[in-house]
Parts: sequence; C-alpha cells; structure tokens
Amino acid sequence: MEAYKLPAQTRIGHVHLKVADLNRSLEFYRDLLGFEVTLIYGSQAAFISAGGYHHHIGLNTWHSKGLPPAPKDGVGLYHTAILYPTRKDLAIIYDRLRRAYYPFTGASDHGVSEAIYLDDPDGNGVELYWDRPRELWPTKDNGSIDMFTKPLDLDNLLESLIEE
Repeated sequence: MEAYKLPAQTRIGHVHLKVADLNRSLEFYRDLLGFEVTLIYGSQAAFISAGGYHHHIGLNTWHSKGLPPAPKDGVGLYHTAILYPTRKDLAIIYDRLRRAYYPFTGASDHGVSEAIYLDDPDGNGVELYWDRPRELWPTKDNGSIDMFTKPLDLDNLLESLIEE
C-alpha cells in the first residue's frame, strides 16, 4: 500500500467522553473550564464548545451512568488536550482552577508548549496548554523538533497575567 499523508489543514474535530454523571461533568467543563453548552440531549448527553462551534466535546452517559472511572492501568484515552490561544489565556485558567482548589496532576514545559494537567470528575485526563510560536520551537541539528518535559514555572506563568 502506498504512503498517505493527511492534508495539512486536518484537525481533530471533537472528542466524546463517557461520563458517570452528566451534571457533575457539566459543572467541571461548563462551570469551571468555561465551555458553552450547544445542545443538551435529554438527561443522557450534552455537547459543549468554545466560540460557538457545534461541539468540541460530547459528554454522554449512554454506557456509563453511575459507573466508576476506567482503570488507570489499561487501554483507553490518556487525556484530552485543550489548546489555548495565548500564554495569558493558559495563566487565566490556571489561576481560576487554583483559586477553586481544583487538584492538578502535573505542569510541564515541553519546549514547543506549556501545559497543566488535571483529571475531570470521571478520572479522564485533561491537558490545558498553549503552543509557543513555531519559530521558537527547539530543534535538533537535523531540524527535527526537540521536545522535552521539564517542570513548568507556575509563578512565571501567573506573571503573564500582569504583563500587557
């Protein structure tokens, strides 16, 4: 079979998550993270977005109502990554979450991006991040990307809230 590459404009359109409690998930994604509800499908599903798109995340209880989280040591979704447009936007959501005492699972500088990590109420991993401009991405001698994982300086991230 011949090699095939996706068109460069291809994007991940949305993720659909199985959740145990729809209202609890909406409290997290809508009320805490700030997603907008675009459609509620009875008591079983909700579709949420940023900026009016039909949906970036679907939440449903079709096969999971009242059930425990999936085991960490098994196959499945590792995390959903939510890309913020600027570093300041990432700082705003980080500050909002820390003021709400929401638990974090990590915070990393990857060279190409900066990210904070947490779990939603069902134990689904969530990465909140922003990408540095492409011209600032670290590269190896051969020109390939040189990603890494270092601790993110959260105090420095918060300083971006006062910089204008």
